[in-house]
Amino acid sequence: MDDAAPRTAHSSLAWLVGASQVLGLAAVVLTGVWMGHYHGGFAWDGSSREFNLHPLCMVLGLVFLHGDAILVYRVFRNEAKRNVKLLHGIIHLLALIISIVGFAAVFDFHQAAKIPDMYSLHSWCGMATLVLFCIQWVMGLVFFLFPVASSWLRASYLPVHVFCGLVLLVMAIGSSLLGITEKLLFSIMSTYSQLVPEGVLANILGILLVCFGVLLGFLITREEYRRPPNPEEESLSVHFKTLTEGGSPTMP
Repeated sequence: MDDAAPRTAHSSLAWLVGASQVLGLAAVVLTGVWMGHYHGGFAWDGSSREFNLHPLCMVLGLVFLHGDAILVYRVFRNEAKRNVKLLHGIIHLLALIISIVGFAAVFDFHQAAKIPDMYSLHSWCGMATLVLFCIQWVMGLVFFLFPVASSWLRASYLPVHVFCGLVLLVMAIGSSLLGITEKLLFSIMSTYSQLVPEGVLANILGILLVCFGVLLGFLITREEYRRPPNPEEESLSVHFKTLTEGGSPTMP
């Protein structure tokens, strides 16, 4: 009887994580179909096809991979924490690289087409998200993956780091929704209200992104899905603190 609740939580976690992956991958695929089918595909030649890389990279990097990087602490609950930290950092690094490629594509396209940069709300929110994402990754590297701060400082910063990760996911999805609307108004403003296929596809993409974000928020904030404490890791942490800060293993 005592094991029934953990088993139920583990089962529901697996189903919810699976659902999040279906939603996230569907959003990435729909973005590719939208840019590929309705806007000519992808290239790196300064044309509108280079611009098409921008939405694909942003949805893949700042939304899907960013969300998956957060989820590793829920999925790999019983793996060595050091390995999970490393995977968390690597996925975030991959997300950052892909996102930078997406930003470079849109700036290169704007330069070739003589279009002004950074004038819309979408561009402001997107740039703020990318800059803060870079800062978040560097802070995580310094505080947790290759820690140079004291254990007290790391413990104090951890809730901030977790909160900022969720905020950045919300900002990335919000910026994506602004970008979807902006692209539709530029492309099919005269027919958008008639529920043309491109508009419907883009609207569905937006709904998928929102559902992905809501589901991840649920998974991350539910106490029963948190990584269980590992006595061995906690013991090693106490001894590491003793060696590095001159404390006593019995100190609180």
